[in-house]
Amino acid sequence: MVYVDEVVNREVGVPGTLVIQPLPGIGDMVWHLPYLRAIAEASADGRITVLTKRRSLADQLFAGMPWVHDVIWLDRAQGDAPGGRHDGLLGAFRLAADLRDRKFDAVWILHSSKRYAWACRLAGIRHRTGTGDLPAADQRTAPFEKARRLLETQGLSVDPCPRIDLPEAAIAGIRSTFGDRPDPWLAVGIGASEPFKQWGDSNFADLARAFVDRTGGSVFLIGGPGETDLAHRIEGRTPRGVSTVLNMPLGEVAALCAACQAFIGNDTGILNLAAATGTPSVGLFGGSPPLPLYPNLKSLEPPGGAVYRIDRMAEIPVEEAMQALSAILDDRPVAGPFDRSV
Repeated sequence: MVYVDEVVNREVGVPGTLVIQPLPGIGDMVWHLPYLRAIAEASADGRITVLTKRRSLADQLFAGMPWVHDVIWLDRAQGDAPGGRHDGLLGAFRLAADLRDRKFDAVWILHSSKRYAWACRLAGIRHRTGTGDLPAADQRTAPFEKARRLLETQGLSVDPCPRIDLPEAAIAGIRSTFGDRPDPWLAVGIGASEPFKQWGDSNFADLARAFVDRTGGSVFLIGGPGETDLAHRIEGRTPRGVSTVLNMPLGEVAALCAACQAFIGNDTGILNLAAATGTPSVGLFGGSPPLPLYPNLKSLEPPGGAVYRIDRMAEIPVEEAMQALSAILDDRPVAGPFDRSV
């Protein structure tokens, strides 16, 4: 079991500022990147420690970002899993004790739950700022909107569009591994956190085949280990031009997405990651509303628009997706953002 006092990825020594962002998804953390960085820049030493849940893969996301000093884990259960060290009333006391040991001077709480504010107060953190203190009307907005409004109350103005600085080592690895694949490159995010967000193997296979047939390029299927069977079914229906790259570290996924001329995928954390690299992206929103954060993201919805948890993914036709990708390729040179001949 991993506790809050485990240092994930940085040197010994604690900066004064803690940020608590407990939402568990990769996309949740990507949404908050502009605000986390702004808080770091406003802190005394230009760095923050982030407290979050393991499922966010924040240790991978923040690798190579010098403004993040540490990532430490919040041990709270997800779904039907057994309770963690920081669950329940006693868990709140344990969290307070763990934070007290680190002697933070200030905390930003990007969540409205009172338990985090209470634990930080009990931990003796003198300067506490959190979205729970915003007016009631603000509490009904999206998490990234609450973060924006919170920072505004502290005199910090932030561009809400997430952007990711790519580690040079990850880019070099992509060059070495995939440099022989023909252009143009298309990254495809095949995973989905919920069934109502999944476009399906048949649609992805038809799209991959159409892309390779029309462009002569390469398709990369991106996902986690849970997408292995799905990827195999897609590959089985696309005899050429398709590579499966499952369970790569997030830094390498980001570098691969940045290397591609386009990205397309379900509404997932990987879609957010790809869009944050600046790659022209197409999101498939048939069971969740589109994301408003990225100017380089085109959203495809069923007629009349998507509604959360209502599965209409099948109403997004393959040809419409291919048309969106063709429009991107028409506007963007075939050569990627770095020279793959290196």
